Amino acid sequence: MLSNFLSRFAAGPDPSAIDHEEFEQAVQGGKCVVVDVREPHEFANAHIPTSLNMPLSTFNPQRLPSDKPVVLICHSGVRSRTALAKAHATGRKDIKHYAGGIVGWRSRRGALAS
Repeated sequence: MLSNFLSRFAAGPDPSAIDHEEFEQAVQGGKCVVVDVREPHEFANAHIPTSLNMPLSTFNPQRLPSDKPVVLICHSGVRSRTALAKAHATGRKDIKHYAGGIVGWRSRRGALAS
């Protein structure tokens, strides 16, 4: 089951990004860990339910969960791409980022917690 998800994880025009539909299905199905790299005050304002907060300002890719694929998210995709580069530099291949960020998630009526 996880291998099927990972095989689809690599699809798409930008292999480092996950598209909205796939991300939404992964979140709803609990098939990934969402790591929000925004600062704590941003995270407290609104975040995807069950996501973890690992701010980019103190981001350590060695501390990322390893039991499921990871999807990084931020406000609009810039910080999550930076965190992704740091994670890939450590050899992790099961990590993507959601380029739309919280802005894109909210615009498509994705669930948020505060």
